[in-house]
Amino acid sequence: MTEHYLQQDQPPGVPPLELTGERTLPDVPEENYWYRRHVAVYEWIAGRCRGLRVADLACGEGYGSELLAGQAADVVGVDANPEAFEHAAARYRRSNLRFERMLVEQFNEARDAIVFLQTIEHVERPEELLRHFAELAPVSFVSTPNRLTLAPPGAQKSENPWHLREYTINEYRELIEPCFSRVEVIGLFHARKLRAHELAIRLGWDRVHPALRITKPFYDRFVPKISASDFTLRQSDLDQALDFVAICHA
Repeated sequence: MTEHYLQQDQPPGVPPLELTGERTLPDVPEENYWYRRHVAVYEWIAGRCRGLRVADLACGEGYGSELLAGQAADVVGVDANPEAFEHAAARYRRSNLRFERMLVEQFNEARDAIVFLQTIEHVERPEELLRHFAELAPVSFVSTPNRLTLAPPGAQKSENPWHLREYTINEYRELIEPCFSRVEVIGLFHARKLRAHELAIRLGWDRVHPALRITKPFYDRFVPKISASDFTLRQSDLDQALDFVAICHA
């Protein structure tokens, strides 16, 4: 279960959010891996939203909406959680960025692009929501974790209590492709120092650091140094991806 940490060093007047496991947060060193994992995808999408009117649905803390607004013409971040909405509206201020508090199912504003990251696994009736996206925008970016690299081997889902269902690549395609005219899927993978860490684990690193009693000192330094550039997106080997990113054309 996720420990409850509070965001550090927030700007004056911005209420810090508590890390509960429902959404990732910046400014929590222990959470930096998951935060940067999300940022890598937001940055990739932002480069494809230049000049567009974008809805960032289930925007959470708001950092992704802020990243999108650096490239898009106009961004609305939508989230139903009152604390997240209050925080985002106070922290992220741009002339082309606004936040609205509502359920994503209630959002009904035509946009050029929908962004819906790491949330479809929380949704009770995902097909209905995906078809709604196709009515609102010509393109939707929808991501979800790969069950095969998130959950224990053979399990139907991870222990994340917020996830109703997690998907393999084939299951994800079966869910998403009938809702759009055309769907492309790419995968998120480790790169640079995270790839080196993967290789070290294969060589026995997980036996070495406990034996040397350096687990906490090592990861207390390693995790906060992870950056978005320690992840990469590609179309191959999707069964091994960390996350799937679907580019869905209405």
